[in-house]
Amino acid sequence: QVQLVESGGGLVQTEGSLRLSCVASGRTFSRYIMGWFRRPPGKEREVVASITWSGGSTRYAESVKGRFTMSRDSDKNTAYLQMDSLEAEDTAVYYCAADRMPVFSEPDYTDPKSWNYWGQGTQVTVSS
Repeated sequence: QVQLVESGGGLVQTEGSLRLSCVASGRTFSRYIMGWFRRPPGKEREVVASITWSGGSTRYAESVKGRFTMSRDSDKNTAYLQMDSLEAEDTAVYYCAADRMPVFSEPDYTDPKSWNYWGQGTQVTVSS
């Protein structure tokens, strides 16, 4: 089983920065994809970013492009989400997710249903 533990959330002012961490355990992750999702108050869970563990290929939601950066440290089995220029609209519970990528027919990784493993979430609150 894969376990994911997030940390790094908190309260920050508008235009501030936070870095979220997600420590993964229970597998070797060379064929995995890691992602960050968020659930804003009263809204559905939405994709923020993803990264392939082996090649480090990243994708971002349009709303965070240029402000958020996802990375991973293979030696530490940890994925990061660096969040800069934070806005009130970024307030949400942030979740780390993981999935073993199939050889063929990559699923839609913008859909939370495509992911098999989830962390417990960490709250990020941006105040103006």
